[in-house]
Order: sequence, then C-alpha cells, then structure tokens
Amino acid sequence: MAITSTSSTTPTQDGLALIGRILIAALFIPAGFGKITGFAGTVGYISSVGLPLPQLGAAIAIVVELGLGILLLVGFKTRLSALLIAIFTLVAGVLFHNYWAMEADKAFINQLMFFKNLAIAGGLLAFTAFGPGRFSIDKR
Repeated sequence: MAITSTSSTTPTQDGLALIGRILIAALFIPAGFGKITGFAGTVGYISSVGLPLPQLGAAIAIVVELGLGILLLVGFKTRLSALLIAIFTLVAGVLFHNYWAMEADKAFINQLMFFKNLAIAGGLLAFTAFGPGRFSIDKR
C-alpha cells in the first residue's frame, strides 16, 4: 500500500517560501551583476587562489549567481536552480574559504564565511526538496 500525501501548503507557508526565495536571491543576483561590472577583478581573485581558467570560472559564477538567481527569485525551474546554486555555493566555500589551510589572522573570518556558505546551501537544498511554494512560476 502506497502512502500518498493529499496535503497542500498553506498561504503562510507559500508566503514564507516567497520571502525565502527573495532573501536568497538578494545575495546572488547583485553578486552576479558585480562580477559583470568587475569582471577583471573577479578573474584576478579567482587567479589568486590558483584555479585554472579563471575567465571561465568568472563566467560560470555570473551564470549561476545572476541567471539561476533570477530563476530562483521568480520560482522557475526552482528545484533544479536551487540545487545547482547549492552545489556552486558549497564548491565556492571549499575553494575560497578554506580556513583550515589559512594562517590564524585569516582563518576566523573565512571560517565564518565557509559556514555561511554551508547554511545558504542548506536553505537552497530545502527549496530543492520542497519546491518554491505557490507564489511562483512553477506553480502556475
């Protein structure tokens, strides 16, 4: 016997999902625009940590932060967008906030940033699991 769920979300849950999408998108969309306007600086920063193909890395960051951030905001292809942003955020945390390999004066702030990335990825994985809520393009 299969158990099926007949419950639907409440207006409060849908409103909170919308607010959650807005708040997470508010982090990524401006960051994506900043990488466009400061492309050379972004490439330089990526180069400074020794990653190969920094121009490609910057382009990927723009697509994820701006492109997928907008999709998350409006709730279109939300589960996939949230999953891809979560993966990007986890990878960025490991590559750019590797506090375990830093001197003490840099380790503290990077530890905070690393765990911030983990928390953001956790929120994104919740959208991957539960969807965007009723106030989204996906639900229309």
